[in-house]
Amino acid sequence: MFNEAVKRGGIAVVTGAASGVGRAAALRFAHAGLGVVLADLPGAQLDATVQEARQLASANAPIEGIPTDVTSDEEVNRLADRAFEIGPIAALMNNAGISLPTTAWSEMENWQRLLQVNFFGVLRGVQAFMPRMIEANRPAVVINTGSKQGITTPPGNPGYNVTKAAVKVLSEQLAHELREAGAPISVHLFVPGFTYTGMIASFLPEKPRAAWTSEQTVDHLFSRMANDDFYILCPDNDVDETRDRRRAQWAIQDITKNRPPLSRWHPDYAEAFAKFEKTGEQ
Repeated sequence: MFNEAVKRGGIAVVTGAASGVGRAAALRFAHAGLGVVLADLPGAQLDATVQEARQLASANAPIEGIPTDVTSDEEVNRLADRAFEIGPIAALMNNAGISLPTTAWSEMENWQRLLQVNFFGVLRGVQAFMPRMIEANRPAVVINTGSKQGITTPPGNPGYNVTKAAVKVLSEQLAHELREAGAPISVHLFVPGFTYTGMIASFLPEKPRAAWTSEQTVDHLFSRMANDDFYILCPDNDVDETRDRRRAQWAIQDITKNRPPLSRWHPDYAEAFAKFEKTGEQ
């Protein structure tokens, strides 16, 4: 569906477009010939990215920055109204996200903030755009940015993991409902690997060898969307696709094999997991 959507033209809407993979995706959409609506919190970063997109865009492709707080129903609905005024929607990328520290029994304010941005921000985007996109009945794509932490749910930040697991489930349900409705809209769960973004640069001034750039990650996204893949798990310079698949398989087998939760990090299973990750044998 991605190739058809780009061929038909229209508008790509990207939230969290001022930096990181959102910025890289917005610039790629502009380079591909689509108009782009860039949504993020107001400020110099958003303004600069809008100017970069305009330099890459075709002469007649509209490029517009719309300051948007995805925790606000009113602002997301206003974003949708303005985007549809500009043109038909070819791509909706619900990408805005944050990370804050949590534990299972503390940091309630951080939990609430994470849910409002990372999950409800995506849900607001889906609900603000999908009815009119379905009614338009034209090829389009929806990209929801998840995380491997929403799939294998490693220990360390349960609040972030929960929000990204919720994005995964929402995306799966959305894909099923659109298929059942016969809508020409594909859904893609975008799952970056270790990516060097502004969030990471704030405490690691130099890009680690293991990390991909945002541009590499978006290149992988566009390639896999062209194949109509739903689950788009991005590798990086340390973790290839085989290791990703084995980690996901091990995580689901905690249920099917009745192991302790998060057994990958349980000392009694450390040796067995290391063998499985390396060889695929159990």
